[in-house]
Amino acid sequence: MIRKIVMGAGALGTGLFGATAAFAQDAALQANDAVEPVVATVNKGDTAWMITATVLVMMMIVPGLALFYGGLVRTKNMLSVLTQILAVASLAMVLWVMYGYGLAFGGDANQFISAGKFFLAGVTPDSNVATFSEGVEIPEFVFIAFQMTFAAITVSLVVGGLVERMKFSALMVFALVWLTIVYFPIAHMVWYAGATPEATGLIFGWGALDFAGGTVVHINAGISALVGAIILGPRLGYKTEIMAPHSLTMTLIGTGLLWCGWFGFNAGSALEANGSAGLALINTLVATAAGVLFWMLTERALGHKGSLLGACSGAIAGLVAVTPAAGNSGPFGAILLGAVAAVLCALFVVSLKPKLKFDDSLDAFGIHGIGGIIGSVGTAFTMLPGLGGPGAADYDLGSQLGIQIAAVLVAIVWAAVGAAIAFTIARLVTGLRVSPEVEREGLDLGEHGERAYNY
Repeated sequence: MIRKIVMGAGALGTGLFGATAAFAQDAALQANDAVEPVVATVNKGDTAWMITATVLVMMMIVPGLALFYGGLVRTKNMLSVLTQILAVASLAMVLWVMYGYGLAFGGDANQFISAGKFFLAGVTPDSNVATFSEGVEIPEFVFIAFQMTFAAITVSLVVGGLVERMKFSALMVFALVWLTIVYFPIAHMVWYAGATPEATGLIFGWGALDFAGGTVVHINAGISALVGAIILGPRLGYKTEIMAPHSLTMTLIGTGLLWCGWFGFNAGSALEANGSAGLALINTLVATAAGVLFWMLTERALGHKGSLLGACSGAIAGLVAVTPAAGNSGPFGAILLGAVAAVLCALFVVSLKPKLKFDDSLDAFGIHGIGGIIGSVGTAFTMLPGLGGPGAADYDLGSQLGIQIAAVLVAIVWAAVGAAIAFTIARLVTGLRVSPEVEREGLDLGEHGERAYNY
């Protein structure tokens, strides 16, 4: 998502995706002094689009994800979910400007972490970020804000595996540690290209494709939610009491807001208002539509009725799967990716999950973890010209597939180990679970002293 940061006449060699081309271009310019360098300028249209995309991603968190998750829990825990998402997203934003941006994109350090620009030192309204097109820039503050929303929604997604039983104080401690040791380093590893290979993010240096966050956001959050669900243990009454969603109406509203906001998430990752953003836009539409239809078809094939809950789940599965491929796939590849993700996620959630012992309350792992893995690995296939992808005629599927799998494995291990550490620290500081009395009464009153509904 970033090629270089420019401040005045100087430039820092940082970058995303376009770094290799930038290095080759610099070498060509040095070899031919007759070629005049392009003067980089801020494009107002691109800047306006990126501000819009940032606001769209914010809409995904509050109210989108908050209503999606809130509608899925029982009435007595609705307010707790809204509060948890609002609070951890806010914490992520504050940490991002304090040191998160510095650790992810602040300057050259090593393959696992960045270093510099802590507390946004040196960032001014005149410092800019180069986009993928030569000579086009956007203000660095806009890029910082856009990336801030990614950190905020990723930690919020983890909440889906922990609801209805985790202390609010423990969640906040977990979020602080997790963002620091898991999210910020993975963002660096996947999206940062330094001035030297030694300073380039580990996964980016391999050539892994992740247009908008299949590894950084979805695998990261899904695996962390799974670890949390295992460590916390199941909710009281899990598999013996009815724990049906209290408002699928709110879940549908949340789904619509997430789908709409996801256009900022995916198309915004182009960093410009151009054809790449347009490709991500249409892919986000059709992959999601395929997810809705194929999840419902899978339900019918398994002997169930096609449900609204299934349709909403399928929409999210399609969105998750297309995220890493949004700018790396043609529309028909995106449809295929959304369909495959919906079928496999539905098979896990509907058929396999009930047989397992862990309580992934709102299927954060079942949809984001599994869907993120499918999307990240499947991105290698969507590059194929036969599926309308942008891969060249000599595109090496086997090589790219190996890179994608390696990136997924690193993300899984890093997230699992880091999440385990974060949950352990939270347990030592505050304890993890509410008391059985509070859990039975509901976290709305027990943790926050309020009700979502007062009749």
